[in-house]
Amino acid sequence: MVVPPPVRPERVTKYLKPYILRMHFTNKFVNTQVIHTPTATVASAASTQEKALRLSMEKTKENTRDVAAAAKIGKILAERLLLKNIPAVSVFYKRDQRYHGKVKAVIDSLRNAGVKLI
Repeated sequence: MVVPPPVRPERVTKYLKPYILRMHFTNKFVNTQVIHTPTATVASAASTQEKALRLSMEKTKENTRDVAAAAKIGKILAERLLLKNIPAVSVFYKRDQRYHGKVKAVIDSLRNAGVKLI
């Protein structure tokens, strides 16, 4: 059974930022998603769990959870966003996330690739 996304009234969706970047870091992987808030769907995503990326990183003996991996994920996500004509996103920080380390690497690589941050 497929649950349809929530329908929000026009007065609410007019003031929402349309695309939100969410980041999740585990002990093994880096995951990022860009969510389209009016429809509550994932517009684009990138992760070090993806098979092609994980295999290429394992071949070159790179780590899938460090700052360099986070920067690579940000660059891949930026390319995917620009292909889908999404020029700007807003960043959603969790309570314990600060602009430092992996979070900074993802955001800086998005910014350097041409995605605007709101």
